[in-house]
Amino acid sequence: MSFGGPQWPQEPHQQNDRYDEPYGQRYDPRPGFGGPDTPDWSALAEASAARTRRKRWLLIGGGVLATAAVASIVAVAVVSTNSGSTNASAKNGAAPVLPSDSSRPQPSFSSVAPPPPPNPKDFISSAQKDKAPLSPESLFPGKKLTMGDRVYLKGAISSTTDCASVTQGGLGGVLSKHGCERVIRATYQKDGVAITVGVALFDTEASAVKAKEQAAGGIAPLAGAGVGDFCRATVCLRRANSLGRYAYFTQAGWSSGKKVTTGDELVFKTSDDLGTFTFNQVYARGRAQASAAATAPAGGQ
Repeated sequence: MSFGGPQWPQEPHQQNDRYDEPYGQRYDPRPGFGGPDTPDWSALAEASAARTRRKRWLLIGGGVLATAAVASIVAVAVVSTNSGSTNASAKNGAAPVLPSDSSRPQPSFSSVAPPPPPNPKDFISSAQKDKAPLSPESLFPGKKLTMGDRVYLKGAISSTTDCASVTQGGLGGVLSKHGCERVIRATYQKDGVAITVGVALFDTEASAVKAKEQAAGGIAPLAGAGVGDFCRATVCLRRANSLGRYAYFTQAGWSSGKKVTTGDELVFKTSDDLGTFTFNQVYARGRAQASAAATAPAGGQ
């Protein structure tokens, strides 16, 4: 590959000039030995050098005189400008003092550092601070969900305070043990895969973490709104996670009832997408409440 960067300038071409003289008329270049009209080149060169030296000394002398004249003018101007204050200071025997304008207000800076911005996670970690309205529609809005180039259609949604009633296996006992207050569910489908997400609310983050760690069984699949029964008497993919006081559980499987295997990448990708979306939605609640607290007037006025 050739790169057309800047090119260094080339030296001018040196020609070896050659003048062919007529036969029998070769001239000796030494002074006095040339043809009848050959000038004395040495004398001419010395005269030219002498004239050049005289011009150089004239220019240098003129520059020195001009510089001295300018310096004298500047010195006179400085002395004239400062003569009043200098004389007054000299009479009092003190150094001159520069005037200052004390009538203008001087800037002041607070020594107290501003408080750090609120942490969004603080607002979703306990019921005492997590006061924003919550519903299935606010947690799972719209009729579809887009993650990258993947679009999932939303099915049925529900909300209940009877947490154990929307679970399978041992998950109901775990939720009740740690004080589950409410479960919100939503179902999505795409390309023959259906998934239900269940979000359980607790009073504190510690309770949600324990429910996630001790989870057994899973969230009950929610059919309806265009989605048929799935994950009944078959193998499905179950997962559990938590963020703040929210523990969330997913159950994904084939709508046809086929068993899920470790090679079913589409089922695993669906579970990943819905888990990520739920995490983002819960964190968005904290971020919105933190932003509102940061801009609220002091004292709640």
